[in-house]
Amino acid sequence: MPNTSDSLDLYAKVEDLLGVKEAAPSLYAHYLLFLNTQDFTTLLDVGCGSGDFLRQMQGALEIPKVKGIDLSPLMVAQTQEQGYDAECIDLCDLNGNYDVITAVFDMLNYLNKTQLESFLTCVKSHLNVGGLFLCDINTLYGFENVAVGSFIVDDEDRFVTVDSDFENGEYVSEFTLFEKEGECFKKSQETINQYYHRVDDLVKLSGLKLLNDDEVNLYGLEEADKRFIVLGK
Repeated sequence: MPNTSDSLDLYAKVEDLLGVKEAAPSLYAHYLLFLNTQDFTTLLDVGCGSGDFLRQMQGALEIPKVKGIDLSPLMVAQTQEQGYDAECIDLCDLNGNYDVITAVFDMLNYLNKTQLESFLTCVKSHLNVGGLFLCDINTLYGFENVAVGSFIVDDEDRFVTVDSDFENGEYVSEFTLFEKEGECFKKSQETINQYYHRVDDLVKLSGLKLLNDDEVNLYGLEEADKRFIVLGK
């Protein structure tokens, strides 16, 4: 089942509690080290989230033009608050081409195979000739050994539980959030799906050339939990 804007908005409300921001710098380093070797002037970040990736890339590389898009209005608002051009729009509906397009921190894993094919077709059409698409995807080991299980975390105003399972290439997470409103707590619940994709899938569906495929180990486990991929037009 495709993820909805409601499920993405709920995730936006709790992302800071899930350890994503702590793990992100190690992943961002792969993007930064590669982009530091490239000559480009425009970058589009798809699924820009709160804008942290754009902030770090722009701060290090001083890219003349950066833009973020996301399907979550809450995420777009956070990126705009950081001072970056951001829009709540699907990539396929966006105008303009870019030297570099990025999709960071499992963004592609939120797409099922049909959505992935459509998305990658749009990536290719929005890349300039010689342009680059940078992304990362979860490995099978990452899904089976990092993501599965139950997780409970809270702060003074929020309490969230995450129950996750991975079966037949699909990862299903049920989020339950209690938000403090005055003396009471408001409950909201959403299901978020992710899907396992192979590197070969990205190459075949995109029609782009594989330029880089690196293992990423964010959590110090026995095997890589992600792959950092660069495709070229």
